[in-house]
Amino acid sequence: MKSRPYGYPISQPNERRSSFDNHIQRRLSALRNQFADGKAYQAMLDSGDALVYEVYENRRPEVAGELLSGLSIVHPGCVGNEYFMTKGHYHSVRETAEIYFCMEGKGVLVMESEAGETAVEEFYPGRVVYVTPRWAHRSINTGGEDLVTFFVYPGHAGHDYATIDATGFRKRVLDHGGVPTIVDNPEWSGVNA
Repeated sequence: MKSRPYGYPISQPNERRSSFDNHIQRRLSALRNQFADGKAYQAMLDSGDALVYEVYENRRPEVAGELLSGLSIVHPGCVGNEYFMTKGHYHSVRETAEIYFCMEGKGVLVMESEAGETAVEEFYPGRVVYVTPRWAHRSINTGGEDLVTFFVYPGHAGHDYATIDATGFRKRVLDHGGVPTIVDNPEWSGVNA
């Protein structure tokens, strides 16, 4: 881990992987119960555990005063008519925010608060999305190429995946004839973990 100020390139695809010291792969099996069409999910899983998204990051201490950053790459694809997405999470420390900068691809960031508010912001190259404190967030790739975003959040924020695993998101993004469509999630439980 570096103890002095440093920089690293992220603008070229071949530079990206070498700029980070931690790589996380999330396969379809890690998103069980996240997609609406359970039969399509199982059929896709039976034919191979597809790589849905990857995260590249530099390890830093997970403490206040540090910033954690990296790249999220959501690959193109659908389960049934629902686009590939990240698991989505709240921050364990709810009073922490996050910034996303879209470098490539297109998609949306679906967000919701525990108070019941929802928001959806578009991702396209050059666009920044600011996630305010107390909002869960999930990246969804609505295009035909990788959705690549650079993210930054406070080192002590942590990730709370359990709440989303228990309740789901209030909104889903479905492909209706090639058009991304935001719909209510009829399976949203409303019961917080």
